Amino acid sequence: MRIAFLGTPDFAVPSFEMLIKEGHELALFTNPDRPKGRHGALTPPPTKDLAQKHGVPVYQFEKIRLPEGVAALKAFAPELMVTAAFGQILSQENLDIPPLGCINVHASLLPKYRGAAPIQWAIINGETVTGVTTMLTEVGLDTGPILLQKETPIGADETAGELFDRLAILGAGLLKETLTALAAGTLTPRPQNEAEASRCTMIKKETGRVDFSQPAQRVHDLVRGVSPWPGAHAEIEGETVKLWRTRLSDRPERGEVGECVIADPKEGLFVQTGKGLIEIIELQFPGGKRMEAKAALLGHPMRGKRFV
Repeated sequence: MRIAFLGTPDFAVPSFEMLIKEGHELALFTNPDRPKGRHGALTPPPTKDLAQKHGVPVYQFEKIRLPEGVAALKAFAPELMVTAAFGQILSQENLDIPPLGCINVHASLLPKYRGAAPIQWAIINGETVTGVTTMLTEVGLDTGPILLQKETPIGADETAGELFDRLAILGAGLLKETLTALAAGTLTPRPQNEAEASRCTMIKKETGRVDFSQPAQRVHDLVRGVSPWPGAHAEIEGETVKLWRTRLSDRPERGEVGECVIADPKEGLFVQTGKGLIEIIELQFPGGKRMEAKAALLGHPMRGKRFV
């Protein structure tokens, strides 16, 4: 099948790779190269690297809905468009080009978590189950009819980065099932239930600020949900400390909210929350490296200090 694949970050790579292995006639439409790293070197999207490795033509547009993007899509004349974490809004003119429509791979069980960052927000909000959805794309934000879905549990200590990797692979498998059903004529799109719809916003750096007045479970979910980016953080005696890994604790509560009630290189670092203690497993001080908390306590005494 002649397919225009629209995808940009790592999440899109397994789906794109599956289409390549299946032998489809492909063109990649993706975002422009972006500055990255300390020196701001222009870095191509992960999907572009894969396309160039396999000789797939690449088209890069800041806004594919503008005339030059529309013209490039029309010139390729795809039978079908597939999107996965493309990061741009498509116009109706874009969507009208392929006769078979546009299939999107979305990292949630729609209609829950429409929009940006569904993986992170599912964890931050304490969900225990998530999944992937293939859907027919409409101009609205993730509002199109559902094609297929697949569920997966979220681990109690699983981070957004770990779940991201799992859902990317799961999404590629579901896309393959969807295309097989499309070819067989057995797909039955079903409308989303608007009463169950929820939207999620972009993750920002300030999203990772920890509020220790929240229960330990909420703190733990936030730390997991913003790992690896932007990372959880809290201030202690004027320093902003990154909190990379935490663990729920059944030790008895004591002390004030945010207080490091246990801070021992042998026992570990335990902080009082609004409900329960939480153990900080891995952290990072300003100018330092990520460290196991027990090791960090050898050079940073913290007993009795308070996170605010």
